[in-house]
Amino acid sequence: MADPSSYRPKPGQIPDSPGVYKFRDEHRRVIYVGKAKNLRQRLANYFQDLAALHPRTRTMVTTAASVEWTVVSTEVEALQLEYSWIKEFDPRFNVKYRDDKSYPYLAVTLDEEFPRVQVMRGAKKKGVRYFGPYGHAWAIRETVDLMLRVFPVRTCSAGVFRNAARTGRPCLLGYIGKCSAPCVGRVTPEEHRELADDFCDFMAGRTGTYIRRLEKDMMAAAEEMEYERAARLRDDVEALKRAMEKSAVVLADATDADLIAVAEDELEAAVQIFHVRGGRVRGQRGWVTDKVENVDTSGLVEHALQQLYGEETGDSVPKEVLVPALPEDPDAVSQWLAGRRGSQVSLRIPQRGDKKDLMATVQRNAQQALGLHKTKRASDLTTRSRALEEIAEALGLDTAPLRIECFDISHLQGDDVVASMVVFEDGLARKSEYRRFQIKGFEGQDDVRSMHEVIGRRFKRYLQEKERTGEWEETPAPSGPVPAPGADTTAPDTAAAPDTASEPDVEPREDDGRPKRFAYPPQLVVVDGGQPQVAAAKRALDELGIDDIAVCGLAKRLEEVWLPEDDDPVVLPRSSEGLYLLQRVRDEAHRFAITYQRAKRAKRIRSSPLDAVAGLGETRKQALIKHFGSVKKLKQATIDEICEVPGIGRRTAESVAVALASTAPAAPAVNTATGEIIEENDGGSTT
Repeated sequence: MADPSSYRPKPGQIPDSPGVYKFRDEHRRVIYVGKAKNLRQRLANYFQDLAALHPRTRTMVTTAASVEWTVVSTEVEALQLEYSWIKEFDPRFNVKYRDDKSYPYLAVTLDEEFPRVQVMRGAKKKGVRYFGPYGHAWAIRETVDLMLRVFPVRTCSAGVFRNAARTGRPCLLGYIGKCSAPCVGRVTPEEHRELADDFCDFMAGRTGTYIRRLEKDMMAAAEEMEYERAARLRDDVEALKRAMEKSAVVLADATDADLIAVAEDELEAAVQIFHVRGGRVRGQRGWVTDKVENVDTSGLVEHALQQLYGEETGDSVPKEVLVPALPEDPDAVSQWLAGRRGSQVSLRIPQRGDKKDLMATVQRNAQQALGLHKTKRASDLTTRSRALEEIAEALGLDTAPLRIECFDISHLQGDDVVASMVVFEDGLARKSEYRRFQIKGFEGQDDVRSMHEVIGRRFKRYLQEKERTGEWEETPAPSGPVPAPGADTTAPDTAAAPDTASEPDVEPREDDGRPKRFAYPPQLVVVDGGQPQVAAAKRALDELGIDDIAVCGLAKRLEEVWLPEDDDPVVLPRSSEGLYLLQRVRDEAHRFAITYQRAKRAKRIRSSPLDAVAGLGETRKQALIKHFGSVKKLKQATIDEICEVPGIGRRTAESVAVALASTAPAAPAVNTATGEIIEENDGGSTT
């Protein structure tokens, strides 16, 4: 591991102009390429205290052994040079998108004497016009089959073409009218190229011209009583319309645009692109990448634009590019795109209307792509086994942790403090075992104390279950005090499956065959946090006399694993399946906790003093508020006045009066600008 100070340039050596820089390792391999408006300011960020750097950046600068830079004239040149160097050197610490599949394109070989329409994959070639990408090759063939009625362009290979020219007989498509048969001279090279150009224009979105022309010719043929020709033209129009219907209209103004969306977590990111031409979605593609460098959404968008348009020119770069976040320097990127296209390119975030709605659809596709990628990775048995083995080896466990429980604390500025427990068995989520907790031992914000309480309550229930089922001959005495000061250990913990209403803990029957709540111990407890949370969890287990369950913590954003009583974290390799599994467990616990916390907070906000009145449903509550105008007016009403509300009897009115009388009066609101007290009246609030 190199010390960055050993190769740090002197401040005076680094220019303050735009440029591109390269970090090299001890073997002179380029490991990172970046660009900057001001090289001196940007490079200074890499040579600060290592503790202040992001973990990925820290790994990069300690792997590097030297840094060099190249000065350019403009920021656009920096963008171009950065892309060229990334393509040339393939640096290990740069974000590199990889296609999740090889997408097929509809290609027209305009560089040949007789252009050919075909399906192509892989790298793009000069002189070939591409349309797409398409999700499936059969979708291209269906479209081409419909369009060959109107544009009978050659589709055969070079060998078939030469053989037909040698024998003087066209192929089957030539006989049935789906090829103009240039191989046997039915059309001249100029006429065939004109057909190919018309085919390309139609695919590029200029559809109205051809359909109107065919309809005009059809009507003229009908007037001249050439009914066979009119019928053929009618069928051609229908074929073109069916080809158009295969792409749904999403933007009514015949827009040419690419929409890019990003879904990301701490380790990976998925990018989805919709290609819209003539207002229709002509293609879709997606990438997934590991976030090996410290990059935000803007950076991911910029990298995606570089990869998407780095080798494109002309109409392949659309007039409009819609993104979820603008790059760090949107003007430079827009100029670069304009240079690739040869005309102005609009780079912006959609704010309203159809384009914003379509961007939401692209975003959902990106989220689904990231989820599918993670599911595929997690569902592989070999991968899960390797992940568990890596965790066991890294944490020094005797066996692979087949059952992992992860705990997370969630609150909003100290209010509605809750906790979650999620369970993974054999590397897969077991949602029926998820549990939710309310912090009962104290009020306020203290994640460490909350973690101690939750771990203590969970495993105290485990010990009680073992004693009840007779697995112990005698109840062992805990080696310490109760798990959490003031905790109500006899009350049932709030527990439920994910995203469902919590229900009271009930004692299950002995013979029902169902898993008992808190009855099974994990081999590994993971807490969301660092050293303090891990120490609290370990202390709770020690107080209960439990010493056969391993504990570790996974700190947010750092991907560092902490063990009890260790001053330094365990750093798993970036490509480790074990790290990926721990991160997925931690994220699931966080999701489950924050979902519960938000639901609990929403319920508290919607609460009313009338909730305490037994038998008073929502309908009669609304009737009371509507009749009196506010809870304050209702509180001032007499029992006889309350009885005047339809559906409210005297006994209910007395209960309402008692419930409202027992509530503390709200403190008067104060206008902070004038100091005046704001008093509520029937119409709202006045000063």
